[in-house]
Amino acid sequence: MDLFLQVWGGVFYLVNKMLFSIAQTQPLTTRRRLKILGWGVYIFGVPPWVIILVGQQNWIAASIEFGGIPAMIFGLYVVIKGRVANHLYDKLTSVITYFFIVLGSGYSLYCHHGISSLTQVFEIGVMIGFLLGGYLLAKDNINGWFCFALMNLSMGTLMLIQHKPILAIQQVVSLAFVLFGLIAMIKNHKRHTAHLAP
Repeated sequence: MDLFLQVWGGVFYLVNKMLFSIAQTQPLTTRRRLKILGWGVYIFGVPPWVIILVGQQNWIAASIEFGGIPAMIFGLYVVIKGRVANHLYDKLTSVITYFFIVLGSGYSLYCHHGISSLTQVFEIGVMIGFLLGGYLLAKDNINGWFCFALMNLSMGTLMLIQHKPILAIQQVVSLAFVLFGLIAMIKNHKRHTAHLAP
């Protein structure tokens, strides 16, 4: 069962990164379709990750994965509509996300009597990278790629020390796609700026 969950979660998250990074090299219409597919694939990859993280008592990372679903839906909504969601939905997404951050972090601190393990440090890296990265990329902000790189490095290390080799490898491969997406987005911004220049 553990192997099945690793493959399920790893494949869906890897496909998400592939679609997002490839989208950066495509024309606007294709980019939009790939991002819609990417957000949807990501959402279907959440359940096995939550099960694995809870099983390892990685409460911060588990709550982030679960609590990040509204942010993923927000990203999907923004890409489908082609514009930023209304202010109320944006605020609601933030409130739900922060609620889960507090819940997961608080429970982890309670169980471990503070930050007393190396796994918690990596979970904090996952938390920052995942939530901030998803939020920034939903708004087409280039800094989201840097946050995702932090998330991949943190989660990959966490999975390696907890003997989840498939997920550790998946995080390394995902990091390559994150770097590809970052480079492609930088090139797109330069092209766009050069086109607008007088």
